[in-house]
Amino acid sequence: MTADSAKPYRHPRRGIVGPFLIAGIILAAWTGWWFYLVQQIEARLEAQVATLEQGGWTIEHADVTTTGWPFRARVEIPHARILAPSGHGVAAPAIVAEANAWNPDRWVIIAPDGLTLTRADKGKVGVRGDALRMSVSHLRDRFPDLRVELVRANFTPHPGADPFPIASAEHIQLETRPHLTNGEATTDEMDVLFNLVDARGRRGGPVEGATQDGRLTLALEGTVQQASRLKGPNAAGIFANWTRSGGRFTAVRGELTAGESRARLASEALSADADGRLTGEIALTAEKPGPVMSGMASAQSGAVNRAGAVGAAAATAVNGDRPVDLTLSFRDGRTWLGPFALAPAPKLF
Repeated sequence: MTADSAKPYRHPRRGIVGPFLIAGIILAAWTGWWFYLVQQIEARLEAQVATLEQGGWTIEHADVTTTGWPFRARVEIPHARILAPSGHGVAAPAIVAEANAWNPDRWVIIAPDGLTLTRADKGKVGVRGDALRMSVSHLRDRFPDLRVELVRANFTPHPGADPFPIASAEHIQLETRPHLTNGEATTDEMDVLFNLVDARGRRGGPVEGATQDGRLTLALEGTVQQASRLKGPNAAGIFANWTRSGGRFTAVRGELTAGESRARLASEALSADADGRLTGEIALTAEKPGPVMSGMASAQSGAVNRAGAVGAAAATAVNGDRPVDLTLSFRDGRTWLGPFALAPAPKLF
């Protein structure tokens, strides 16, 4: 054996260093992208706030922090207060928004410590729950996909505020997305889905009366025409502009359960009048509608016309437990069941 053959074999170091060098380059490039993304997010947030403030909005918050490296962008806005010119607004101890760094086109926004809704001249109501979140995606599309979700939420009016219709709900969901025809998004239409599951009315209110101390569940879906006209500086401006442009809700379908009563709902077109009150008709196929009317008649609420509710209860009681076809009309600012005025028509703005 020669001296050279006795030397131990040494592996080339390039084979070991290479993978670490490549990983380091990728990490450096990704870190650069992440910081660039964060700067873009913060700049756009500041620009959006400035635009809203120029339009009369009030926006207040403590210092914004952005974290989440390497795979997420997490923006935390503490002590946030947002108030529209209409007087409607929201405040929260903290608002947190998150997106994947590789897909900043989809954001999830949560209020981990609850929030407070301001209802213009009706006062404030506190909202707490297991989850209060909103997600928005396809931000580059004409109508982004929007989803608002409240899980096991409780509603508590502040002292001096007007009552809130419900005290709690197991689940509240609102979704909007572009309307599709043959798989293609239509020009100016948007689908809307609303679910309210196991809601309990406030003590002495119309929901509690209608459900006979039970629970209210409502599922509605429909299409918004002239959706691009839903623009304006505040809620009144948004819906007023939409109404003047011929905006309507079409193909409205739904189901309602109130205590022992059930109904299927359908309307081909609903709109709003100049005062923002809903106009149009809804066809109902109702099972046991009498308890709902009787409950509304006994409700301790100035919004319910007790005489109309009593008359409607007597008229619907004729059918007993058999299903009955009814027409709910919204006209002249009131909600009518046949000749009986029940309550003010729902107000959009």
